[in-house]
Amino acid sequence: MRTFRCACGARIFFENQACLACGRELGFLPEALQLTAIEPDAENYRVADDAGRYRKCANYAEHGVCNWMVPAGDEQPLCLACRLNNVIPDLSDPESRERWAKVESAKRRLVYSLLRLGLPLVPKSDSAENGVAFDIKTEIGDERVLTGHEDGRITLNATEADPVTLEKARVAMKERYRTLLGHFRHEIGHHFWDRLVRDTPHLEEFRRLFGDERADYGEALQRHYASDTIVAGNDQFISHYAGVHPWEDWAETFAHYLHIVDTLDTARNFNLTPSSTDAGDVEHDFGVLMDEWHELTIAMNALNRSMGLDDAYPFVISPAVREKLAFVHSLVRPTARG
Repeated sequence: MRTFRCACGARIFFENQACLACGRELGFLPEALQLTAIEPDAENYRVADDAGRYRKCANYAEHGVCNWMVPAGDEQPLCLACRLNNVIPDLSDPESRERWAKVESAKRRLVYSLLRLGLPLVPKSDSAENGVAFDIKTEIGDERVLTGHEDGRITLNATEADPVTLEKARVAMKERYRTLLGHFRHEIGHHFWDRLVRDTPHLEEFRRLFGDERADYGEALQRHYASDTIVAGNDQFISHYAGVHPWEDWAETFAHYLHIVDTLDTARNFNLTPSSTDAGDVEHDFGVLMDEWHELTIAMNALNRSMGLDDAYPFVISPAVREKLAFVHSLVRPTARG
């Protein structure tokens, strides 16, 4: 995620709603992938050097949990990211509203990445067959909310926006990494398996790398959760959970690919990658991409250790995992916007 510049020249960040230097209101234009200063103009807003007129997403104007804009001529009250929601928590509960805001922040980062990669993203309300919808729920009483995906509908447990709840879940699930953004990246990976692999010529190669997805999924989950042990040294998968079933292996690998390209984008923005490397090469040449990632993760972990923290990147990319990541790259990069 790169940073942006306000009209006053100050650096502004993806989540900002106002410039801390000059106080100007800010709005993100998804069509341009640009965060910019906005100025009131009658009933709408105008943007410097842009002939168009915009209005704030309703979740920006009414709830302050978004900073994205909608073209003034668009009849939709919500921005693209917020239109993907099918269910949101009860906003009369302040705690639920606070958690929802954190979930939405993670979701907008996901949507930004997908737009930047040129991956098709439409609300399920516009396309029941190929669209995406998010059910963002909080646990109330004894009700359990299971994060998951089914036919383009992604459920996310907003209770995990509480860091204590999230960490307890990570430890209980024996995971090295667990975040709201990671959940979104994993679950959208299931959706893009349907879009990029299922019923395509790529299915045979997928089965060679990940296994046969026709294996019984329910039985695979039962075996996974019945086991209390993690097999050490299994370098065929990027995570323990990836070994459950080929679908989960794909989703974990797809999510990891998004981790890599987004973190490298951030690092490049702050000049933390070799200056001799052309950004276009990093984005499109998988070998260069992985070389950059290897060097960056060594630095990330060394910095964390200097602060007495756990490694920021507790993973090892084996040759088998690298080949799977290359497969994801081959399907994703041809559509990228750069």
